[in-house]
Amino acid sequence: MTGSTSRVQTLGGPALFVLLWSTGFVGARYGLPYAEPFTFLSLRLGVAAALLGVLAVALRSAGMAFRREYGRASVAGLLLHGGYLGGVFYAISLGVPAGVSAVIVSLQPVLTAVLAARVLGERPTARQWLGLALGVGGVVLVVGPGIAVAGPAEPLPVAGLVACLVALASGTVGTVYQKRHGDRIPLVWGTAVQYAAAAAVVLAGAVATEDMSIRWTGEFIIAFVWLVLFLSIGAVLLQLLLLRRGTAAGVSSLYYLVPVATSVEAYLLFGERLSGPSLVGIGVSALGVALMMAPTGER
Repeated sequence: MTGSTSRVQTLGGPALFVLLWSTGFVGARYGLPYAEPFTFLSLRLGVAAALLGVLAVALRSAGMAFRREYGRASVAGLLLHGGYLGGVFYAISLGVPAGVSAVIVSLQPVLTAVLAARVLGERPTARQWLGLALGVGGVVLVVGPGIAVAGPAEPLPVAGLVACLVALASGTVGTVYQKRHGDRIPLVWGTAVQYAAAAAVVLAGAVATEDMSIRWTGEFIIAFVWLVLFLSIGAVLLQLLLLRRGTAAGVSSLYYLVPVATSVEAYLLFGERLSGPSLVGIGVSALGVALMMAPTGER
């Protein structure tokens, strides 16, 4: 009974994380018509790093005790923010719907569970392998109609789907890396370093591939402020706190709820619709992750 009460009492943080994180896909879709993806993302990460630095000074937060902590925070930032967010932003800029991109990267909990188990020397159970297979099958159902569609509708861009897979891989490895090495790194300063490192790399990509022009429309400013304050600062700090209190696989399991929230938001704001097979795919992926995340050995 105590365990159940504890889980109910701690639902607020995970629920808030899912709600905030799901709006990131919509925010990217809302702002990207006015700025190229790497330009947009490098500015977002740079501003977030500066704001967190100011916050750390104001709060007199603990600084980095060892030089290696800077390196570990930088690696985590490159994976969690550079690779993950860079892949998502680039995919959406190429026309991948926000709901589809959210579904693809929502496989992260399944892959994270497998990777975390291997890092810890554990072996996935038969039920967990079934969950992995169902998760992959669900993604096929979601993206398959977009790839095979004929007629006036445009198929999903292959480069955009590859970018989603890069985001998925980066988020998976980054989550396990953060759980293994990030628990002892000061939260605020560590996150500021993560953003600074990711911003530098993404900015280099923007300089090399984009003209870096931004149309400062009201829509872009709203999207930018939302993504910086509520996603880069609010949601990410909450994610890192959850990682400190739980397992990598457990925190990643929250991602299976993100596509549903994102799809509703994208429908309300952009009129994006998912086909029947795609909706089935969301359910199949969710079932796969539920099988993967369900505690073992329960009676």
